Amino acid sequence: MIRCMSNPTDLRSRKRLATRQTISTAATKLFLERGFDHVTVDEIAAAADVGRMTVFNHFPRKEDMFFDRDEEIRSVLRAALLQRTPGVAPVETLRLLAHRLAEQQVPFLTFSADSQGFVETIEGSETLKARARALREELTQVVAHALAEGAGHDPAHADAQLAAHLLLATWTSALVQAHRTFRQKQHTGEAQAAFLAIIDRGSIGLQAAMAGTSYDA
Repeated sequence: MIRCMSNPTDLRSRKRLATRQTISTAATKLFLERGFDHVTVDEIAAAADVGRMTVFNHFPRKEDMFFDRDEEIRSVLRAALLQRTPGVAPVETLRLLAHRLAEQQVPFLTFSADSQGFVETIEGSETLKARARALREELTQVVAHALAEGAGHDPAHADAQLAAHLLLATWTSALVQAHRTFRQKQHTGEAQAAFLAIIDRGSIGLQAAMAGTSYDA
């Protein structure tokens, strides 16, 4: 009986994920082709062959369909900090994470013609630029909370907030430079090298800033 009850649940989960992916894929295709602000939710629903309310059941905001890897990124950062190797400082943990993700060429750290379309779509929409800024602040707080939790501090702890803001500033700068490098050179390897170079230099500064705090070991 337990097996019979669990299979439908698994099937529902798979169907839900498949529907979400279908909506996201249809929306992204339209956004890249026509620009975010020129695509309606009804058009996305039609392209995904679902109802308008189904779209909103999966994505409360239109922007969420564009930044659909937000939860994945949050989970990766939080897991890296909370499950870090003993003796490896948080800053070094995230530096190593950046290298590992770049080597794996995860979608949100890939520098290519496709990623240029993604960047250009953001640049062409004030709504997306505003959401990108909001997401950066939200990610900053995810990092701050994970740092504080790992050190046994309150999330508002000043050192945790400073470290998180510096970390996100470093990653943001690295991403911007990497995409700019690809735009100029049209070479994924050079763009990736530019990304990691800034991550490495920024990490040196971060380690100095965090020296003597709960976050340097």
